[in-house]
Amino acid sequence: MDDTIKVNLKRRLTKFVIVLFSIYIMIGSALYFFQEKLLFFPSTLEGDYQYQFQYKFEELFFKTEENASINALHFKVDNPKGVILYFHGNAGDLSRWGTVAEYFVALHYDVLIMDYRTYGKSIGKLSEAAFYKDAQYCYDYLLGQYSESDITIYGRSLGTGIASYVASKNNPKQLILETPYFSILDVAKGRFPILPVKQLLKYQFPTYQFLPKATCPITIIHGTADAVVPYTSGEKLSGLNIENLNFITVEDAGHNNLIAFEDYHSTINTILK
Repeated sequence: MDDTIKVNLKRRLTKFVIVLFSIYIMIGSALYFFQEKLLFFPSTLEGDYQYQFQYKFEELFFKTEENASINALHFKVDNPKGVILYFHGNAGDLSRWGTVAEYFVALHYDVLIMDYRTYGKSIGKLSEAAFYKDAQYCYDYLLGQYSESDITIYGRSLGTGIASYVASKNNPKQLILETPYFSILDVAKGRFPILPVKQLLKYQFPTYQFLPKATCPITIIHGTADAVVPYTSGEKLSGLNIENLNFITVEDAGHNNLIAFEDYHSTINTILK
């Protein structure tokens, strides 16, 4: 091979490496600057939107700080077995999640469910600290009406990290987590294995750090076919050596269809009896 060919090959290889590196930087930059659009999928509602549900409810607005207002729904039944503080997933708004919450109202529980900032009618700047602050505000609101021993905290998907945080800071009756993650960082590492996601992510939601600090019984329900939050991420939580944790595996269940499986219903009926 003559020197001219060697030089040309070297130039092509250098250009190829530069292109790959540029793509790597672009993907990393996109993850950093647009991560909220990748993590959160809110839908918004007009301020005069009228909710319609099967069960009686009260619409609430919590001013958790000067520039934040949190919209919430408080479902109430006669002689409730207790109250469930429900933290929903990363998409939609209360017009959808209120209907999901009615499953628990039908089991004769009061339910308080909030929309995160930028979701539905809720407003305010998003941050991980803001999620926790607003969630604790809702818990404190319930303490004005219920005994702490009557409060069940329920988290679904994104809401599992938030629910775990609140449980770690208080003494509720129990904590239920549907399709939880070890941490958002753990899920991101699986999605972007070649990127330094630990340095890029502004949101961590370290469920694994919160659960050992919770003193209440913990029930985790996760499907083996979950394509959004991998079953393996949730399963890691069962390895934290927490005595009061019960991990329920639902074979073949995905991320959004646990309610279609009898194992889910039997678990919920048992712990909310």
